Amino acid sequence: MDQLRLRFSLQPLRHQLVSAPLQTSLRRAAVLIALETWQDEVHLLLTTRPAHLKAHPGQISFPGGKIEPDDLSPIHTAMREAEEEIGLERSNLKLWGKFPNHKTFTGFEITPVIAEVKSPFALKLDPGEVADCFRVPLRFLMEDRHRHVRRFHRQGAEYEVVFIPWQGRLIWGATAAMIDLLCRHLRDGGAVNSSPKNSSQ
Repeated sequence: MDQLRLRFSLQPLRHQLVSAPLQTSLRRAAVLIALETWQDEVHLLLTTRPAHLKAHPGQISFPGGKIEPDDLSPIHTAMREAEEEIGLERSNLKLWGKFPNHKTFTGFEITPVIAEVKSPFALKLDPGEVADCFRVPLRFLMEDRHRHVRRFHRQGAEYEVVFIPWQGRLIWGATAAMIDLLCRHLRDGGAVNSSPKNSSQ
């Protein structure tokens, strides 16, 4: 974890998430990309959204949500939402930084916040916001062959969408694109099988 933190903080961001070309007003949100040492290996924490939600029902995402007027910053939003959704207290997080904002076709402008979980914690899921929370080994995600890219046409433009199958689940869209960006950043510019140029969902 110490090596990953150092690599994340010292190197410049060489890649990017290309935002959707939207001109309308967007709902601002923030998500927490939490790295946790679990069973002697670094994992990412991901959630499954309940089927009853209006936005992205049933999809896999990072803990997070819309930025409220009382939130001090997107970092505050991401950490607050993680505490509310899965019981990960902000005092148990060591902030690494954040990636540039990402605009999606679904009308959100998302700030990805990256942090390290300092100590083991017990999951406490909010059933209204989270149907499930699970871990994926970073080692698995870092392997190029596990991150797939497909091209789609939308609103007159061609975009590449990232897909990551994991134990019967499918991680895709903006969440998978953020994972892909994190993996490429941690690998210090290492190439992937197909580098997404446009990955807005």
